Amino acid sequence: MMSLRFSACALLSGLLSTVAAFGADLRALGAKGDGRADDTDAIQQAVNAGGSVQLPSGAYRITRPITIELEKTGFVALTADGTARVIMAGAGPAFQFIGTHAGSADPQQFKPNVWERQRTPRVEGLEIVGAHAEADGLAATGTMQLTLHAVVVREARHAVRLHGRNRNIIISDCHFYHNRGIGVFYDHVSLHQSNIVGSHISYNAGGGIVVRGGDVRNIHIGTCDLESNMAAGSPATANVLLDCTGGSVGEVAITGCTLQHNPNGPDSANIRIIGHGIQTAANRQPTNEGHVTITGNVLSDVQVNVHLKGVRGVTLTGNTFWMGFAHDLLVEDSSNVVVGPNNFDRNPRYEMGRTSARGGIRFQNTRDCTLSGLHVNGVRHHPAAVLLEGCTRLNVSGLTILDCDGTGLQLTNTSLTRVTGCVIRDDRGANASAPLVVSGGSKNTVAGNSLDRAAKIDAGAGGARDNEIVGR
Repeated sequence: MMSLRFSACALLSGLLSTVAAFGADLRALGAKGDGRADDTDAIQQAVNAGGSVQLPSGAYRITRPITIELEKTGFVALTADGTARVIMAGAGPAFQFIGTHAGSADPQQFKPNVWERQRTPRVEGLEIVGAHAEADGLAATGTMQLTLHAVVVREARHAVRLHGRNRNIIISDCHFYHNRGIGVFYDHVSLHQSNIVGSHISYNAGGGIVVRGGDVRNIHIGTCDLESNMAAGSPATANVLLDCTGGSVGEVAITGCTLQHNPNGPDSANIRIIGHGIQTAANRQPTNEGHVTITGNVLSDVQVNVHLKGVRGVTLTGNTFWMGFAHDLLVEDSSNVVVGPNNFDRNPRYEMGRTSARGGIRFQNTRDCTLSGLHVNGVRHHPAAVLLEGCTRLNVSGLTILDCDGTGLQLTNTSLTRVTGCVIRDDRGANASAPLVVSGGSKNTVAGNSLDRAAKIDAGAGGARDNEIVGR
């Protein structure tokens, strides 16, 4: 009997050594891969041995999270060729990576064990399917250089949940599709340096890429398709949501993406950033969250394409906006927002009977901003295509506002603002509103604009000069 036990232990030890050295043959460890048997123990054994854990073609059903404690396992890579599926039939993440890195990304703050045992945990070519109401795809805390490549997560709660503290994460060429929660969830995490590139993140009911709380810096979201990451009837969701109110978020670039779809959510947005508001005597927060660049994107088919509230230091340039059912751009209680050349057009190709889409730009209770080179065409159902309300110290120059319902550009209770070099016309023939209106406020300048009708400027609201009226 002792001899048999010794032989069994020796065999298991040999298998685990082979796993660590050459990658796991999960079936040799007892995994069936038939989608029915419980393969949790076999996969956990393979992971515990460290090294490359290779999942051959098959469906591997697990009933509890596979925990990867990197300090114990050493380096771990979960690899497949796109034909392996893990079915998470229990609560929690299918795979939970746990590291011990507690420093920043500064090389001086790395302990030797992180480089020697933990760096660059990797998941590649694997599909994870949720089969439990609280099943997640992947989760990570304490990791350094977590890399996810060609991973599919669907029918789960959250596809990827980042919590605790992590550094230097790369997510590339992934598909996070039709999950009940969030695609990539920065969940009150301390995380600097993360890149999400070349991925499809769509139909996640709780949001596409969502940051809530924590200390988050240096997010680059590039060349992704983010679509319909909001459930119909679900409030305050977005394809990209940066909620800074419970933490600190900044230094973000969103570039070269398509962000679109789902106007049925009452507060749906493509990009929504929520900060602490303008610093005042009553609102004495130490910083205004922001430092965000949004450039080269196509944004469409939601209630508000870009919504900025309580932020400082956001730049938007080179984007194409269309079919914002409430607004294309809504900026509230913010400062130092720079909006350069962008196209806000109403292309008939995309009307498709959706005549209720309004579009338009609104700045409210906002200061110290620049709007230049905007092309705004075909705003419908708004009193003003571009409305600046309760603002101060804005520089508005070189706007082209064409064929919009109501007033083209309206300043309401706005002061110390300069409007120059704009072309504002409606040549459809039925618009009786003034193209440019300044109502209330003071010390505004309106100069050198080309209009199809006379501007309307309240006495005491500011001065006008050198404006050219070129009739229809």
